[in-house]
Amino acid sequence: MSSDKKEECGVFAIYSKTGADIAPLLYKGLFALQHRGQDAAGFAVYNDGRFYARKGLGLVNDIFKPEDFQIKGNVGIGHTRYPTIGNCNQCDVQPTVYGEVAVAHNGHIANYDSIKEKLEKEGYKYESTVDSEPMAFVFDKNRGDIEKSALEIIETFEGAFSDVVIAGGKLAIFRDRFALRPLVWGETRDFVCFASESAALDINNIPYCGSVRGGELIIINGKMERKSLVPENRKHCMFEYVYFSRPDSTINGLSVHEVRGRLGKILAREAPVKADVVVPVPDTSRTAALAMANAFGISYDEGLIKNRYIGRTFIMPTQEKRRDAVKLKLNALKEVLQGKSIVLVDDSIIRGTTLKEIVSMIKQAGAKEVHVRITCPPVKAPCFYGVDIQTYRELIANKKTIDEIRVHLGADSLSYISLEGLKEAIGIPICHSCLTNEYHTEFVKKQAQKTKESE
Repeated sequence: MSSDKKEECGVFAIYSKTGADIAPLLYKGLFALQHRGQDAAGFAVYNDGRFYARKGLGLVNDIFKPEDFQIKGNVGIGHTRYPTIGNCNQCDVQPTVYGEVAVAHNGHIANYDSIKEKLEKEGYKYESTVDSEPMAFVFDKNRGDIEKSALEIIETFEGAFSDVVIAGGKLAIFRDRFALRPLVWGETRDFVCFASESAALDINNIPYCGSVRGGELIIINGKMERKSLVPENRKHCMFEYVYFSRPDSTINGLSVHEVRGRLGKILAREAPVKADVVVPVPDTSRTAALAMANAFGISYDEGLIKNRYIGRTFIMPTQEKRRDAVKLKLNALKEVLQGKSIVLVDDSIIRGTTLKEIVSMIKQAGAKEVHVRITCPPVKAPCFYGVDIQTYRELIANKKTIDEIRVHLGADSLSYISLEGLKEAIGIPICHSCLTNEYHTEFVKKQAQKTKESE
């Protein structure tokens, strides 16, 4: 992936109907969601009227110890973190535990500052900068009334949230009315489980049953109760399919792998080119690149080899360091590239810095031509719903035409999938605010305008 985006957070929740201890399953679920957040992780297990929380900075495998898997309790929630708001200090690691409430949150609260100010006037003191803390305060001030608290959050917190909560020993699950961030569920005779992606169910041998609906509240306390608190108005984040989610996951009822295949097939139809071989930028572009090669009737090959020991995307402050970071992550395979006309497939372009270095690397390896194909339309506006794209000025497509971007990259041709093609590939209602600068909530519309005026 060359687009300098950062991952979402991941949430996981599990309830044992038989009273079995769930800490080992929590760990495995978080391990399956590691790609969604690599700065920190934690879980909270409820047992006999109290929480047993384990949290830390770093990767899941480094944080939790064997003794953590021995924690008793039949209900728990967990979180892998990439901060979309605030820093990543120990106090910011989720789940947030406050009194008899624990909250793990995926998304971004755009009106966080006004919510924070309101709750501070009501006497609540903040110890972190995370969105889950004011949610915990709402549950506390409503004395653990789950439905009242969830409704207040859905109606007054503007942005995206797929949240898992333990309140008074009950497990509660809810999602914003737009269902922006994914949240799936699965069930066996013994367990009910909720997660950002179905891969976290698979690792625990829990069958995927579907998704939590937008505006829906689910409460589990021996049995599962589902209630629609507000009408659903689906606007699923398109980046979940283009980049964020694992290809082996199903979210919002769709296979991510199949969607990416359709992205490649449609892009081949929209932007034909004569070439010798299709090469993906590892890893998220592989499925689309293979589908594109099949559509073109030419070969697919791995022309870029990724260093498996580089755990996360590097975002460096200088051009020289960015170039070094690309060389740390990727190496060009001359045997595939030399003397060939290459179709290079990537998921998206945000700033264009990394992809420029990759194109240069491929040409230095002897490629005759490099034709860049992107499975996401040009990103022209910030995201206020959970993707770490905060300004207009950082976006190359906001400043340059497609041909100017091509020149900047050093590519022989450049084509993006169209918005219509993206919608066709995904096939369900999506949020495309970052592509069109058209936002669907009032506070965010004003925030976007203020951001534009300040730049």
